[in-house]
Amino acid sequence: MSTLTRQIDLFRETARMAFETLRTNKMRSALTVLGVVIGVTSIVGMTSLIRGFDTSLRDSIAALGPKTIYVQRFGAVSASSGASFLELIRRPALTVEDGDAIERLAPSVAVVDTWLGAGPPQPTMERMFYRGERTRPAAVMGTSEQFVDVNFATMLAGRVFTEQEVARRRQVAVIGYGPYQALFAARGIDAIGKQIRIGAIEYTVVGVVDKRPAAGGFSLGQDDFAIIPFTAFRKQFGNERIRRGPFGGGAVMIAVVPHENASRDDAMREVEAIMRIRHGLTLDKPNDFDLVTQDAVLKVWDQISQAVLLALVVISSIALMVGGIGVMAIMTISVTERTREIGVRKAIGARRTEILSQFLIEAVVLTSIGGILGILSGSAIGLLVNLASGFPVSLPWWSFALGLGFSASIGVFFGMLPAWRASRMDPIEALRYE
Repeated sequence: MSTLTRQIDLFRETARMAFETLRTNKMRSALTVLGVVIGVTSIVGMTSLIRGFDTSLRDSIAALGPKTIYVQRFGAVSASSGASFLELIRRPALTVEDGDAIERLAPSVAVVDTWLGAGPPQPTMERMFYRGERTRPAAVMGTSEQFVDVNFATMLAGRVFTEQEVARRRQVAVIGYGPYQALFAARGIDAIGKQIRIGAIEYTVVGVVDKRPAAGGFSLGQDDFAIIPFTAFRKQFGNERIRRGPFGGGAVMIAVVPHENASRDDAMREVEAIMRIRHGLTLDKPNDFDLVTQDAVLKVWDQISQAVLLALVVISSIALMVGGIGVMAIMTISVTERTREIGVRKAIGARRTEILSQFLIEAVVLTSIGGILGILSGSAIGLLVNLASGFPVSLPWWSFALGLGFSASIGVFFGMLPAWRASRMDPIEALRYE
């Protein structure tokens, strides 16, 4: 018989003995692996939710358009760069005139639309009412007739308000799919031509924007909005220059779409130059506005998601450490209880490596079972959350491998000391143990 065959047979026999020991101490084994189960459950469960949300958010960001540029007073891009809060709130408010200047002076730009009440510092949120129905607070934005084109959205019914309606401050509205479902679709009512109340003012619904895609069927609120002519928005909510709240200035965002044959970088340089001139910035002063693109948003989200995953691993590691300490304690007790058995095995020729392997395998099997149970329970939690709320989940294979690898490593690390003690026992002293 070859050396390799003998080693395989020895491993099988040692593993069989380890499983038999665990089987005869079911309750103690179950309590021992509880900490490991909790740690692996948190890893797999939270990873499935974070990865699902990540996929959904990336799909929503992709819907912004790869070439679209958003000009904001400030946002996540500035916050992620380390700018101070006091510096951000001192920035001047954006205006409709800024958007007009970009459209007039930037040759690479095809379409510009200025959205009042959108973005930081304080988006405008209002409930919408129709007869006895109402929506939850939704975003209300004042835009031009270009909103749907800039957003690459499609109309489910009706139309967008016209340039003449914007100029004449008509009280017309285009609602998103969320308000449409809440006020009309559930009761089988045609929304077009109906009078709804947004805040305290009545508007005539002229169009409904179709549902925007979201991964996993989970809405991130992208369908909960209404748009009205920016002239009507100013009439109801005031000019964007009016100081509102502690931040000062209304929430304004300018969406810029370059020409098809123009690059986004060229358009960004032109927009930046125009905004710097309008804000009177000298060469030595930084921008007092943000230029946001799909790539910039994804970069900020990558930083956030990596930090969340790191925090998850650290928190889960604490639970795994607790479980590992429990494994060490139980394996130490097991070595003490089986002192005579160890003495007998050594007396009939068992080597130190065989004793070490037996107890080490027991510890690894114990924690690996906890890892498998944690994977199953973590996956079940993710799927239940998805079924209950529609929150998107993703179960990547590497999260299973990570959970199982962590659990097995805990068994090796914390099982080594008791196994080493068992292998170093003197057989004569062990046989005398009562």
